Amino acid sequence: MSRDNLKLLFIIPARFGSKGIPRKNLKILNGKPLIFYAINNAIKIPYKKEVVVTSDSDEILSMATKFGAKAIERPAELADDQTTLDPVVFHAFKTFSTDVKFDYVVILQPTSPLLSVKSLENAIEFIFLNKNIDSLISVKEERHLSWKYKNGEYVPDYKERKNRQYLVPKFVETGGFVISKSKFISENSKLGDRVSVWNLPQHESVDIDDFDDWNLCENYLNRKKVLFVVSGYKEIGLGHVYNVLAIADELSNHELHFLVDKNSQLAFQKIKENNFNVTIQDKESLSKCVVDLKPHLVINDILDTKAEYIKKLKKNKFKVMNFEDLGEGSRYADVVVNAMYDSNKTVRKNMYFGSDYFCLKTEFYFTNPNKFSSVVSNIVISFGGVDPNNLTLLCLQSIYDFCVSNDIEICVVTGMGYNLHQTLSGFENIKIIKNTSHISTYFNKADIIFTSGGRTTFEAAILGKPTIVLCQNEREMTHYFLNKNKGIINLGLGNKISKNSILNNFKNLIDDSDKRNKMHNFQLSHNLAYSKKNVIKLINNLVST
Repeated sequence: MSRDNLKLLFIIPARFGSKGIPRKNLKILNGKPLIFYAINNAIKIPYKKEVVVTSDSDEILSMATKFGAKAIERPAELADDQTTLDPVVFHAFKTFSTDVKFDYVVILQPTSPLLSVKSLENAIEFIFLNKNIDSLISVKEERHLSWKYKNGEYVPDYKERKNRQYLVPKFVETGGFVISKSKFISENSKLGDRVSVWNLPQHESVDIDDFDDWNLCENYLNRKKVLFVVSGYKEIGLGHVYNVLAIADELSNHELHFLVDKNSQLAFQKIKENNFNVTIQDKESLSKCVVDLKPHLVINDILDTKAEYIKKLKKNKFKVMNFEDLGEGSRYADVVVNAMYDSNKTVRKNMYFGSDYFCLKTEFYFTNPNKFSSVVSNIVISFGGVDPNNLTLLCLQSIYDFCVSNDIEICVVTGMGYNLHQTLSGFENIKIIKNTSHISTYFNKADIIFTSGGRTTFEAAILGKPTIVLCQNEREMTHYFLNKNKGIINLGLGNKISKNSILNNFKNLIDDSDKRNKMHNFQLSHNLAYSKKNVIKLINNLVST
């Protein structure tokens, strides 16, 4: 028998009575009646087939025909609570197999709306190719320490306590489907002699029995694929990576993917380190990589975009959101967030400027700022994930001797892209923290922070830290937060600042406790606590349309 001649009978049992969820099979789930999902799966299978719904409800049968299924009215004796599935399936099979010989019967439960066409088609292909299997049942894998009730007490149902991944798996039927050779369908059974199982992905195995199951399915069906396209390499640092990682923390209800351009091996490593699904550009055109991934929403954090790139994304009907984008492509994006730039600019309706839209790492929102200290005893030097100009070394050369003489502790925090630690070897009395996952801990201990003009200025601000800034490049010089923030002393381009200037500004700030206190209070006055929520609201608006 060839695939071309294979004939399938899909039987979908859908009784009206449901105690847990009234009118369950007709209840609207993500815009469609529950019965729709099983019918739609069956219709999309590319074999010769009949799709049949058997029910005791005229309303269900009428709805089923609207979606392309044929209807069988179930006899009253097969519609009570005591009736098992076997005689119901057999009745439908007898009714439709009089004139047509079916090779396999596929029983689909309408209570498994997350079952995918791909999984169902693969299972049919599997049983067709493996002639020694008579029936195939959908299951889910479970690995949990379980207990059982025996002789009046609860006892372990395992021999040895192990981590979950080392336990012997158990396979539990999901109710998603049963596929059987037609010759084994009888009034008392739907299974053949040789039964095997088909392990479904965990989310496809949900069987709706109560409202908790229903809500879980609703959540999954509302999930959208969100693709972060991000750059991060030595010349531009890892600020864009930290930005999208901070956003990803808030989007657990969506399917998240990351794509980095071919120059961004550092970004790839950092995202991989956080256990996200990330790929690196493998085609000449970045837009082709995006199109292949078929996202609902594309979030670009790659600096200025070109019009051609954004137009290609929009042509594929993707929603597009850009960060820190002053390029021509920003004209064509649905939303552009430029938190680093002046919020008072005259801008297009799709653009959002200023600190109200800055996304801090999650740890900063849950760090209580330390009280202001009139005495400076601890400073932090941190120039981002890469520090391409080694401004870390410049600051140490400028202030190290003074700090040692005045018992001021120096904590140097470097990122994963910083590869010049050997240049710091001559400074014995410093603490170096490499690629930390909790930088807020060190920032919060500081009385003064030295940093560049990127996202760390916001991180210092939410903790109320007086900050001295040395910019890495001309673009950082344009960031409005540096120029309008009385909590920051902006010394300008780091590679043009003398060591004496750095030291003198540092000493003057130490000596002026009142100024530092005002800087501390001004930093805390920024309303950054809800800034990320504003961005998430914009994202949710995009994915819901």
